[in-house]
Amino acid sequence: MKIKNICCLGAGYVGGPTMSVIALKCPEIKVTVVDLNESRIAAWNDENLDNLPVYEPRLAEVVGEARGRNLFFSTDVDSAIDAADMIFIAVNTPTKTYGEGKGMAADLKFVELCARQIARIAKNDKIIVEKSTLPVRTAETLQTILDSTGNGVKFEVLSNPEFLAEGTAIEDLFNADRVLIGGQQTPEGKVAIQALVDIYAHWLKPEQILTTNVWSSELSKLTANSFLAQRISSINALSALCEVTEANVDEVANAIGTDSRIGPKFLKASVGFGGSCFQKDILNLVYLCRFFNLPEVANYWEQVIILNDYQKYRFAKKIISSLFNTVSDKKITFLGWAFKKDTNDTRESAAIYVAEHLIEDGAQIHVYDPKVSEAKIKADMRYLWELKGFTDQKIERKLNQIYVYNNPKNALDQAHAVAILTEWDEFKTYDWESIYIKMYKPAFVFDGRNILDAEKLTNIGFRVKGIGKAEIFSLKRESVF
Repeated sequence: MKIKNICCLGAGYVGGPTMSVIALKCPEIKVTVVDLNESRIAAWNDENLDNLPVYEPRLAEVVGEARGRNLFFSTDVDSAIDAADMIFIAVNTPTKTYGEGKGMAADLKFVELCARQIARIAKNDKIIVEKSTLPVRTAETLQTILDSTGNGVKFEVLSNPEFLAEGTAIEDLFNADRVLIGGQQTPEGKVAIQALVDIYAHWLKPEQILTTNVWSSELSKLTANSFLAQRISSINALSALCEVTEANVDEVANAIGTDSRIGPKFLKASVGFGGSCFQKDILNLVYLCRFFNLPEVANYWEQVIILNDYQKYRFAKKIISSLFNTVSDKKITFLGWAFKKDTNDTRESAAIYVAEHLIEDGAQIHVYDPKVSEAKIKADMRYLWELKGFTDQKIERKLNQIYVYNNPKNALDQAHAVAILTEWDEFKTYDWESIYIKMYKPAFVFDGRNILDAEKLTNIGFRVKGIGKAEIFSLKRESVF
């Protein structure tokens, strides 16, 4: 089966970059990305490629080459569905905030709405591709909805989970470790699988494209993210022990990472992991284990989340205790708000939860992030407090404790402490001697990503507290307020 027309439902962090690369590599296929969010589609169509709604290195270059040739962004969902041979579903699947499975299960209402809309519009046979991260056996739900239309149209549902790391998404798409395609092991299912294999084969080698049954594909995505998050929580747990024993977590990580059975990746201690996938996918896995009456397995994976939450709380507590057990009315400068560098995504960012703890203690949070806007930062905090049931009046009062800057100089001026929350490379290049002069003394730096030269900053006069490392002391200590 030769695919000539692709439609993608969802123009977010997954749909936009993935479809842009497919369009670039498959110029004979028309690719249309649709979304009901008019402002998002307008941003994808903006002549100024710096205004794309998703920031990823090289993304603007890819969009610029393919857009208008065979890559299109539109709000006309029905027409795109009708014309497509293959439809990717890349809509949001957040953790449920209500009802059965609240706080753990994936909310599939948007996925179900997509299936019902496809069933209503489709007039010819189509291949449906799950691109969103979904629980095991969601394909069965989609197939049931699609097959219940009674209009004679045949659908084949495939699972094609994304394994993109934000900040390197385009590179991950160009040079994937693997592309996973799961489908029914029937003659029709195998034809559908091959149609998707043929698309990726435009630029990937056969050994990079794995095919499985649909259930294995769905579970593999949850498993991959859970294993990666587990490694981060493991090294973060040891970082707490390193601090009290004066071991160095970077040295420990390097020592164990040289073991070929362990390897060096995802052993970087930090203030905690964030992003849209890790926490959501682990919680989903926990819910599935409990649903299938596997409590011991559920408890094991839930501990990864518990440790991650502890790491963020521990970092905030360290700031408060170091600043003489109070941060009330003190200026705490956050360098970074995105959950990692080279992205403007803030979902589940550690900065959100560290800020929450400090604001509760009365701190004034001053934020600079090169890619995240004031509106986004305050929206993140508002959403968190709304989930906690705070009144609008209380939320507005707390939001008044947050200040956002377009440049780092003003954010850092007259600060009591600096906290590194995102590992942006530019933070390493700042004139820290000038920053030190304008800060209250003792001047604290809390490096939540271990990216700064602690010895250099200590010699300037800073008190530097990293993750999993004992503080370095210097004879140079000023006490000018």
